[in-house]
Amino acid sequence: MRTKAVRLYGKNDLRLETFDLSPMTDDSVICEVVVDSICMSSYKAAYLGAEHARVPDDVATNPTIIGHEFCGKILKVGKNWAHKYKPGDHFVIQPAHSYKGSIQAPGYSYPECGGNATYVSMPQEIMLMDCLLPYQSDTYFLGALTEPYSCVIASFHAMYHTRDGEYVHDMGIVEGGKLAMLASVGPMGLAAIDYALNRERRAKLMVVTDIDQARLDRAASIFTVEYAKQRGVELHYVNTAKVEDPVAHLRELTGGTGYDDVFCFAPVKAVAEQADQILGVDGCLNFFAGPSDPGFSAMINWYNVHYKRTHVCATSHGNVDDMKEAIQMMNEGKLNPAALVTHIGGLNAVVDTTLNLPKIPGGKKLIYTHIDLPLTAIADFEEKGRTDPLFAQLHQLVQQTHGLWNGEAEKLLLQNAKRI
Repeated sequence: MRTKAVRLYGKNDLRLETFDLSPMTDDSVICEVVVDSICMSSYKAAYLGAEHARVPDDVATNPTIIGHEFCGKILKVGKNWAHKYKPGDHFVIQPAHSYKGSIQAPGYSYPECGGNATYVSMPQEIMLMDCLLPYQSDTYFLGALTEPYSCVIASFHAMYHTRDGEYVHDMGIVEGGKLAMLASVGPMGLAAIDYALNRERRAKLMVVTDIDQARLDRAASIFTVEYAKQRGVELHYVNTAKVEDPVAHLRELTGGTGYDDVFCFAPVKAVAEQADQILGVDGCLNFFAGPSDPGFSAMINWYNVHYKRTHVCATSHGNVDDMKEAIQMMNEGKLNPAALVTHIGGLNAVVDTTLNLPKIPGGKKLIYTHIDLPLTAIADFEEKGRTDPLFAQLHQLVQQTHGLWNGEAEKLLLQNAKRI
């Protein structure tokens, strides 16, 4: 089968190409990708090339398809997998299959499988580890966002707390405790706010920080203080750039005790150190955002580690159970993934978008792989609609959901946009 895909050849070397997938075998599962959500991790893979831990050393001669947050349809199934999958099923994947301890993953490591493609051939590891998951919805972009949500869910499950004098780790955030999420109004931060407010185990106090007032205002308009109060959570949004002493201010919000759980959503030394400084006794710091610099480091108060039992954890991905939890909560209407999305585009927009991702404002960028469309901000739909009837219709549809991307807009786009 012929496919179009964006492949990685080395540092900052991404190419949109057309080529043939390997011939069908009894072990094959061939899928159509409908949408991929571009992740900062794809930028890191492109930035580092073969130096990235998940990218093969021979990527220059054996290029890999990028993109790991994708959703689509199963097209063909070899007889060895016919007992489990059938053509026409919708799917999502958990890319971090961890097969026999491997860190390979679609979107980084495979020549024929990644989200920025029209058609892909699933590696055997994905099926063997039950990472090709059924997705019972025809709203594809929500499926693509189950992977980033699984990463957030994993980080909450990875938090742990100790008991003085006992060698016991109690997993998860402190129920009814004090939670801070720093630099947390980017795409992953928004997912974390959404999950923190709608999971069963919730904090009583939740503080969200950033230094971008516009992004804070957007977050506060979607996940409102009033809504949080209905969920039993006292929610505060804080612009730490406008506070003379951010650490003192954040600790003051806790009544001086510090926080039980702190998430750091930016690989920035000052933010990581601030996260450490606001921990309370037995406080757990989750360093969520992976740095591009292998030498990244920040100061930790080791006195508090010793005498106040402060500690650090991190996760680099979710697992299958995390993704299943994300799918279930989305199906139950408990999560609002549309809040993450600020741009849409076609496969032709992937190279420039990925290579410039840190410079592009906003949240998640959705790529519809079968269409030809420049990356376009949802906020620009109205203006573009003055000359383009498609954008005029899209603007009307997103207005019905308070400016958020939605299933009806996706259907209209897939039916009417120019094919690549």
